[in-house]
Amino acid sequence: MNTKIAACGLNCSECPAFIATHSDDNELRITTAREWSSAYNATITAEMVNCAGCFSESGPLFGHCMECEIRQCARDASLSGCAVCTDYPCGKLTEFFTHAPDAQKNCDELRNKSYN
Repeated sequence: MNTKIAACGLNCSECPAFIATHSDDNELRITTAREWSSAYNATITAEMVNCAGCFSESGPLFGHCMECEIRQCARDASLSGCAVCTDYPCGKLTEFFTHAPDAQKNCDELRNKSYN
């Protein structure tokens, strides 16, 4: 499976919802739903654990992806991701990166590749 990076820098290719979707792994969906329900104090069912990646036009997206302000901003600006934005890193990303330092690392690497 090719590496797929979300607008925010998260590695979709490492996400259980992305993996379960592409491998049609129902056991992974069940396990992930249980873990995420507990971790995020939310009701997440196995049926909800499907995602084709942040920029998917036709495939399923995990629930939060549909309401993600960072994803929507990149889509509205017709950008391949936040790393190529002239406002990088914006306030939304700076806050997000405090919770997802690997996403910042991915964005920084993509930015360096784009501008070098």
